[in-house]
Parts: sequence; C-alpha cells; structure tokens
Amino acid sequence: MTPDAPWIAVGRVTRAHGVKGEVAVLPLSEVASRFEPGSRLFAGESAERPLTVAAARTHHHRRLVSFEGVSDREAAEALRGTYLFVAAADSPALPDGAYWPHQLVGCRVVTESGSALGSVREVMRTPANDVWAADGPHGEVLIPALRDVVREVDLTGRRIVVAEIPGLTVPEGSQ
Repeated sequence: MTPDAPWIAVGRVTRAHGVKGEVAVLPLSEVASRFEPGSRLFAGESAERPLTVAAARTHHHRRLVSFEGVSDREAAEALRGTYLFVAAADSPALPDGAYWPHQLVGCRVVTESGSALGSVREVMRTPANDVWAADGPHGEVLIPALRDVVREVDLTGRRIVVAEIPGLTVPEGSQ
C-alpha cells in the first residue's frame, strides 16, 4: 500500500465471540467512535464489503462488535483475520512524527550506517510504545518506535532509518 492510500485500517477481527454473530476486534485506531452503532466500516481495502456496526462493547483490551447481517457464529468466524478499514478522507490528520500502521508496512528498514534490516511486516501496539516487526536477511527484528531509535521515516521513499543499537539492530560487541 502506498503512503497516500485511500484506506486506513482501524481494526482487525481476531475471532468469533459466542454464537450470535459477535466478533472480537483488536482496535488499530484511537478514534473511539469508529465502533459506535451505526458506524460503517469496510472488510478489506475496497467499498465492496461494507459492514455497519449494530452494537459494540469493551471486553478486556478488545472491542466486541456485532455487525448488521452477521447473525451467527459461522458468519462471524468467516470474518476472522479480516482487517476493518475506513476511507482515508474520514480520518483526522496525524501530528508530525505519527504514522498510520499501513503507511509503515512494507517500508525498508536500514541502520544509520546503511545495513539492511528488512521490511516492516507488522506494527504492534503495546502499552509502552508501538513495536515495528521487520523481516530481513537475519530473521525478525523488533524495533521499538521511540525517538531515540527511529531516526528518519521517509514514506515517499518507503525507507526507515534506525539507530544502531547493540543486540537489537547489530550483533552485540560489533559496535
């Protein structure tokens, strides 16, 4: 997906919940109204599969959501793993230095000296800070999204530069 993509992921269906069509959603948006009854989301990056929220409630760190037309466990289970999107035009502007997860996925990650670490595969939200998982020539690298670690994000060039940190981005003892 390109930085100016028309869709923004706001949640991911993790599993069916119960037998009446409710699903557990991992929110990927800080806009609370995304999952209010009447909200319209899209299953996938197109307007072909609209979903209207019938009801939602908080359960642990997830939202339990019922969609109109999804009335049993089988229909809910069919949504497992589905990313929920909104049109980019319906999203607020981000402050400088903040990025939507879909903007980062696929970006190449290199250290300040130019060593390739791989490409961002996933953006994980944690209580402390986001963590960017990159797959590369030496396996998975987990990059904490902190100002001291991330030196530059070039969305146009699809490139992220990170500090060289022994044990994280370079083998220990090699710096």
